[in-house]
Amino acid sequence: MRPGTIMKTLIIATSVLIAAMATATSGQVKSVASANKPAASKSSAVNQSSVNTTRARVLGNDAKAASGNNGSTSLPTPPKPDLKNHTETARLRRTNEDAEQRPAKLPGASRTASNNISLSNNATPPSTNAPVSPAATQIYRVGANDVLDIQIVGNSGKDSTLFTVGERGLLEYPLAGDTLAVVGLTTAEIAALLRQRIKIFENPAVVVTVRDYASHAVMITGFVAAPGRKILHREAVPLYAILAEALVFPEAGRATITRPGKAPIVADLKDSNHTSTLVIAGDVIKVSGVPPAPSEFFFVGGAISSPGQKPYHSGLTLTQALLASGGTTGKADARIRISRLGPKGRLITEDHNLRKIQTGKIPDPVLEKGDRIEVIPVN
Repeated sequence: MRPGTIMKTLIIATSVLIAAMATATSGQVKSVASANKPAASKSSAVNQSSVNTTRARVLGNDAKAASGNNGSTSLPTPPKPDLKNHTETARLRRTNEDAEQRPAKLPGASRTASNNISLSNNATPPSTNAPVSPAATQIYRVGANDVLDIQIVGNSGKDSTLFTVGERGLLEYPLAGDTLAVVGLTTAEIAALLRQRIKIFENPAVVVTVRDYASHAVMITGFVAAPGRKILHREAVPLYAILAEALVFPEAGRATITRPGKAPIVADLKDSNHTSTLVIAGDVIKVSGVPPAPSEFFFVGGAISSPGQKPYHSGLTLTQALLASGGTTGKADARIRISRLGPKGRLITEDHNLRKIQTGKIPDPVLEKGDRIEVIPVN
């Protein structure tokens, strides 16, 4: 053969061999893929079948549990709520939440970062000599012999919820452990203290109210039908509230309030501003009648601080009359002229030297009803 023919034949043979090898390799890859694909599909089908079977079993059990006697499937009927208990519980919870949101300032108390109240439990009642503020009519601080109603929301036991504050201001509440000093605290403050002390419940909702008031009292006597001890339900109450409870007689005209360490307060019962005077625990109130209007007078004028008509009483002297009129405004040696009616309706006058009277050189003249006194200053 010629060399060119031999070379062409080798090229053709090599091409055929390469094509045959590519065909064989493709067949092997395709057969492997075909073999793996049915296995995966089969495994997936088995798993899905298992899931469906389990789901059907669960649903079947639920349907069986929910079905009635007739085999029909229905959803279980929820129980009807106890609206009465739910309402009472909600009321107590709201009361407790209000107490938590309005904690008053406690003596010896401090706030932590979590807004919990920390009590030193050494609170003392406010002094009766402290100024009475109108805000005192809105609060009540517990004292000895008060009876407290202490309830824990959700704990409906048969034990009594009433506890009496002892004479020393201590409260014995079994769930709180040791005795608590509660005198001088409000009910909201006591509830906050109990929430810290009670350990058998987690974050208990404690509600404290006063069942019987006993520690705040005043005494009233005089022109009233029901005298005696009257109990206050607040730190301070208006005088008219006590008068209404004591049943004041129609002829009563004024009330004198005596308070330790303070000057007596005299209230005109016909003046609404006076009857709104605040009364606090420890006050003694004496109701008296209207004093009779004086029917006899003397008259003073001239260099005097308070001229005018003045009430007269038997035995009144000149210097007493001048002092009752505020004293003279001129020099001490002023001349005093006293004029009074004489026989036939004519005035009789007498002049007196005030300095000599005050130094005892001449007697202090006794006045008569209707006398006219004129203070004449010395130029």
